[in-house]
Amino acid sequence: MSDEQEVKRNGWLRKSSNLSLEEVNSSIHVPANAGFWRKFLAFAGPGSLVAVGYVDPGNWATSIAGGARFGYTLLSVILISNLIAMLLQGLSAKLGIVTGRDLAQATKDSTGKKTAYFLWILTEIAIIATDLAEVIGSAIALNLLFNIPLLLGILITTLDVMLLLLLQKKGFRVIESIIIVLMATIFIVFVFEVIVAKPEVSSILVGYIPKAEIAANPQMLFIALGILGATVMPHNLYLHSSIVQTRNFERSRAGKKEAIKFSILDSTFSLSIAFLINSAILILGAAAFYGTGLDVSEIEAAYKLLSPTLGVGIASTLFAVALLASGQNSTITGTLTGQIVMEGFINMRISPWLRRLITRLIAVIPAFIVTWIAGSKGVGELLLWSQVVLSLQLPFAVIPLVLFTSSKEKMGEFANSTWVKSLAWICTGVIIALNIFLVGYIIVTGHDLG
Repeated sequence: MSDEQEVKRNGWLRKSSNLSLEEVNSSIHVPANAGFWRKFLAFAGPGSLVAVGYVDPGNWATSIAGGARFGYTLLSVILISNLIAMLLQGLSAKLGIVTGRDLAQATKDSTGKKTAYFLWILTEIAIIATDLAEVIGSAIALNLLFNIPLLLGILITTLDVMLLLLLQKKGFRVIESIIIVLMATIFIVFVFEVIVAKPEVSSILVGYIPKAEIAANPQMLFIALGILGATVMPHNLYLHSSIVQTRNFERSRAGKKEAIKFSILDSTFSLSIAFLINSAILILGAAAFYGTGLDVSEIEAAYKLLSPTLGVGIASTLFAVALLASGQNSTITGTLTGQIVMEGFINMRISPWLRRLITRLIAVIPAFIVTWIAGSKGVGELLLWSQVVLSLQLPFAVIPLVLFTSSKEKMGEFANSTWVKSLAWICTGVIIALNIFLVGYIIVTGHDLG
C-alpha cells in the first residue's frame, strides 16, 4: 500500500512531509527494560515545558487582580481551568504519540491550504499575545530588581534570543533541566510568600467551590476569562503534541500505549505544580490586598506594597525574582511553539533565531508604544488584555484537537473513549460559551471591563 493510500485510509487528506521538530525528534533515549521510575524519568520533561505556559507573567496580572478585587472567589476558576488543561494536554500528547504529527501538522493534513493559513495566522496572534506577556513581565521584573526603566527593559528582552540559541545547541534535555530549575524557584518563592501571608484556610477551601456570581458579574467574568486564557493556552496544545515526540520510544502498539501513560503522568504532575503556583499567586493577592482598598491592578503596585503589607522585607524582592524566572521560562517555549506552527501549518522552515527575532519584535513594538504613551498603567492593562486574546483563540485549537483524538479512523484503538469524548466536548462548549458571552457583552454594551 502506497503512502498516499495509507494516509487517505487513516482519514488524513495528505501526509506530513517532515518530522515535527526534526532536529530533536526521537533524540532522547528511553530504556527498553527498566522499572517504573526509570521509565518515568525518561519520559519526564515535556510536561514541565508545557506547565511553563501556565505560570507565565500573564497569570500574575490576572491572578493578583482577581485575588485583590474578589478575594478567594476565583480560585474555583483556577481549579476548573487546570482540570481542563490536564484533559486537553493529555489529548495533545496522545495525538503526537499515536499519529506522529503535532497538532499543526494534523490540522494541515486534514484541511485545505486556505484553512491552514488562516489557523496559522490565528495561532501566531496567540503566540504574539503570549510573547507580549513575557516581554512586559521580564521588563517589569528588571525594573523592580535593578531600577531599569521599562522602555529600556523592553528593549533588553530582545537579547534573550541569544540565550535561547545557546540553550538549543546544548540539547533538549538541557532546556528541560533549566525549565525545571526555574519552575522550582517560582514554586519555592510562592510557598514562602503564602506562608508569610497567613491566609484563612477555610476561605481558601470555600474559594475552590464554583459560584454563579462569576458569570453574573461582568468584571469578575472578565478576570475569569483572563485566568482561563492564561491557564489553558492554545499554543501549549501545539507544543505538547510535538515535544512528546522527542522521546525515542518504540512506535508499536505497546510502545505507544506506554508512551501515552508516562506522558500523561508527566504532564499531570507538572500541571499540578502549576496549579499550586497559580493558586498561591491568587491567594497571596487575596490575603495581602483584598479589602484593604489598595490598588494592585498592576504588578509594580503589588511589588511595592507586598513587603509593607506582609511585614517581611524580602517578600517584594523574591516576588520580582520569581517574575523574572517566569518571563525567561516562557521565552523558551514560545520560540519552540513558533517553530512548530510555522513548519506544521505552512511548511515554512527558517532559522530559529530569525523566527524568534521576528516574533519578539512584533511583541516589543506594541509594548514599547503603550509604555511610551500610557506608562506602567497602560502596560498592566495590555498584559491583562493579552490573556483575554489567548482565551478567544482557544476554540480554534481545541476543536480540531478533540475532533482528531475522537476519530477512530485517525487514532484507531487509541481514539477517545465515550466518556473522555463527552468530557472534552463539554469543556470545549464551556470555553466557547464564555467567549461568546464576553464578546457579545462588550459589543452590545461597550462597557470597559478592565
